[in-house]
Amino acid sequence: MKMSFKDRVEQRVTQGLLGQWYVIAKSLQVQQGGLLKVKALGRDLVLWRGDDNILRCTEDYCPHRGAALSEGSVRGVNLACAYHGIQLTGNGVVAKVPALRGCPLEGRKEIDSFVVEEHAGGVFAYFPSVDAPDPIRLVLPYEFTGDDYEYFLTTSLWEANYRYAVENIADPMHGPYLHGDTFTLSGGSSEDRVKLMNVEGGFVVERVAQKGANFDWAELIVKNGTPHCRVNIPYPAAGGPGGMMRVVNFLTPVDETNCRIFFWRCRKVKGLEREAWRMLFRATFEPLHWQVLEQDRKMLAAMRPDARNRERLYQHDIGITRLRQTLSRMARAQILAEDELKD
Repeated sequence: MKMSFKDRVEQRVTQGLLGQWYVIAKSLQVQQGGLLKVKALGRDLVLWRGDDNILRCTEDYCPHRGAALSEGSVRGVNLACAYHGIQLTGNGVVAKVPALRGCPLEGRKEIDSFVVEEHAGGVFAYFPSVDAPDPIRLVLPYEFTGDDYEYFLTTSLWEANYRYAVENIADPMHGPYLHGDTFTLSGGSSEDRVKLMNVEGGFVVERVAQKGANFDWAELIVKNGTPHCRVNIPYPAAGGPGGMMRVVNFLTPVDETNCRIFFWRCRKVKGLEREAWRMLFRATFEPLHWQVLEQDRKMLAAMRPDARNRERLYQHDIGITRLRQTLSRMARAQILAEDELKD
């Protein structure tokens, strides 16, 4: 049965929008001469770093017999399949077929390749769309581009669709309930209203009456081609220098039932304060923050994939509603562009 346009839009949002940059790994996971198997937006990919120390990314698929290239090895700047030794370039072109001299496969582009850039310790990959086949400008969060913030990059695989993870950030009122027993999010009132404010590339959702006591504010950037979110986490006086901790989140769809979260924990510290916070965070606060994230992960993993079909939203959910509307509009535009190309 042919899928309706509405269902196609819903499927695209669920799988992940194209024409955008996503974080797919930490730079440190791929050393010179090494490779890494990753999955993002339902695609099996392989990253490798050649002898020139440049990172490359293609499908994890050998065009000869379909073997996983991630089982192979780096040869110079190319990636060699372990099955028959076929070498591919970072552009997906067959560079060498060692078992057959003059093989017609050589010189042909046979698999998809992906443009990657490295920033702030993360690997950003561009997933092209019909209406944006070439990489658009990668807009980095301002926390990465100046000298004001010190940050740590961490990552976690969650057994939930990425939409639930983003919606969780757009919902500040879950903080005092789900995280009320934690070190950083135990304060504040459990009753309030929330409001929205438009910002360039997205919107802010925040509590009306309460400021700086819990998870009271979140910014979601969804329309600039590099989707990410930021939240502020209050620190007590015992938390050391720098005031609130800023968490910058990139949420990457793995497939329809899993996502990978890359989050940079940032703090506005300089000089000796940077070193003091790094030591204090690693020694004391990191396990406490993992406790908060584990509460979120377990809650979202336990939700049914079709939970939104039976939900009843109310005033606190205006951020979720805005997010869904925005993603649906973007998905519709992509699908219309694809249909126009077919016609």
